[in-house]
Amino acid sequence: MHCTELIDNAGIFEYTHLIKFPLIAHLDDLSDICGQPVSERHLRVSFIPTYLAFLTASEITGVYAVKDVSVIVGGKAGDGINNAGLIVAQLLNHLGYYVYMDIDYPSLIRGGHNFAVVRAAEQPVAALKKTLDYLIALDQETVQRHYDICQNCVLIANADVVKPPQNSQAISLKSILAAETAPAITGNSAMIGAFAKAAGIPLETMEEVFRRHMPKAVDLNIRVARRAYDQIRLVRAMEPLNRPPHPVLSGNEAIGMGMAAGGLSAYIAYPMTPASSLLHFLAENAERFGITVVHPENEIAVILMANGFSSAGIRTAIGTSGGGFCLMTEGLSLTGMAELPLVLVVSQRTGPSTGLPTYTGQADLRFVLHAGQGEFPRFVVAPSDANEAYIWSVAAVRIAWKYQIPAFILADKTLSEGTYSFGIENKMEIPVDEPQRWDRQVPYLRYRDTRDGISPLAFYGEKDAVVKVNSYAHDEAGISTEEPDLVTRMTKKRLRKWDILAEELDRHSVVNTFGAPDAATALLCWGSCRGPCEEVASALGLKVVQPLVLSPFPKKQIAAACRGIDHLIPVEGNATAQLAALAAQHGIVAGSPILKYDGRPFTVDELLAQVKEVAA
Repeated sequence: MHCTELIDNAGIFEYTHLIKFPLIAHLDDLSDICGQPVSERHLRVSFIPTYLAFLTASEITGVYAVKDVSVIVGGKAGDGINNAGLIVAQLLNHLGYYVYMDIDYPSLIRGGHNFAVVRAAEQPVAALKKTLDYLIALDQETVQRHYDICQNCVLIANADVVKPPQNSQAISLKSILAAETAPAITGNSAMIGAFAKAAGIPLETMEEVFRRHMPKAVDLNIRVARRAYDQIRLVRAMEPLNRPPHPVLSGNEAIGMGMAAGGLSAYIAYPMTPASSLLHFLAENAERFGITVVHPENEIAVILMANGFSSAGIRTAIGTSGGGFCLMTEGLSLTGMAELPLVLVVSQRTGPSTGLPTYTGQADLRFVLHAGQGEFPRFVVAPSDANEAYIWSVAAVRIAWKYQIPAFILADKTLSEGTYSFGIENKMEIPVDEPQRWDRQVPYLRYRDTRDGISPLAFYGEKDAVVKVNSYAHDEAGISTEEPDLVTRMTKKRLRKWDILAEELDRHSVVNTFGAPDAATALLCWGSCRGPCEEVASALGLKVVQPLVLSPFPKKQIAAACRGIDHLIPVEGNATAQLAALAAQHGIVAGSPILKYDGRPFTVDELLAQVKEVAA
């Protein structure tokens, strides 16, 4: 039987004279089916707008069209791996694909193994797969660490330092840079140029991306990239989707932009991974956003300074991770007692203690929900991607100021440092009223006991207003008291805001559901775990329940989302199923959890296997 008939009969694709996209095939697959080696000489696919023409086995030059690809760029710390990954993401973005990028790096300034994983697909993605289509190796360690998942992938190597396996393509960075009298830092451009050629990305697209996204020495970098482009053969072509590129943002950039859109006036932070890039982003864009950015000496100073800014009427946010937040908890109690509006970005990493400083985790949910001595209302939201991060960061600023409470944006390293196509969903807005201002009736009572517990605001320097901000138990005017009835009354006044906020949030969608609406089995997840859960649910015909707001807990909406569910499987990045425990407190009982706490995010493949086992 002819090889093409074998391929057709095996069902790899519908065989007509014109084969419609998608065509996803590896040479090894074709070799197995045909019972004989099939190389690039045995297959030629030519582009005809949205079709492929399959020609005879004797006419072969070879390309594949793929619509869901993963690319790894690997090297040492200091090699510019993150920036190289971002350029690769932009190349795929400019082909019309949705992109997601995750970076993996040790807690080292120099050395160690760094790599960026870029995934591009026809549909929005927010998770990685274990499969690999392209491997860009700047050093030998990249090949050693990742070649086991590169059996059918395209390997592009720096021939000066890598011993490339068979069927790989290698370029000499030294000779290319010497030919252009270019510095070593431009070597990544050569590797990206080689990747672009191997992936069938047009030279014009590559040059456009360089000009739009490379800040320095653009012409030199383009010349270097073109030399590599000319040395590599086309191996596996990606079909252009003829869609305009989307903005590409990290989670921290989306949080920063959202807070600015919500009216933020000041950001105060001490650097701590993975929240540090938010400080850098807002500092770089302070003038554009019209905000003040301050880097104090430590985290204690951060929250105390922020409380001072807030008491003066300046809309303020702070950012940190678990260890830094530990130092802020006494200041947070001051925020609660003094009823100061404040936004806190807490980006989680693996703990306890120093833990894994540059890796992810979801083990601080209980901590954020209960931090600070005493009882006081707080708002906690856990977005899953850049779109949700933007929307809910706008809302967090407004909620903090309307209700005069701490508002937490609970992220993790996966979200904060992950890069996403942005704006691909309808930008839902959470309408929140402006804070109530003093009506100028005297005397001014900073802590006036109102029906909803929200006191009208006035600030230092306003005529006829005596503004007292007090951490001690106090009366309506802010005067310290130890009278039991008054202490009870003012405690109820503060907690009443929690109930009013819960009522307002219940008028909006604060619990997302995805997948099969009538499925009897559902995955319960929060934060960045949503991405892999959504893909697994789609593959298995399951439902996903994802609460966005975790305080006040949206009991009614989660109960409604879980109606008809016989088997609720928690999926979390911690060792103790913290969301499942929180849900159980409100009468929503889940089954055996799927937990991951090694510092790495779930991949779609591993979660799929675990869900199959648990759901069986």
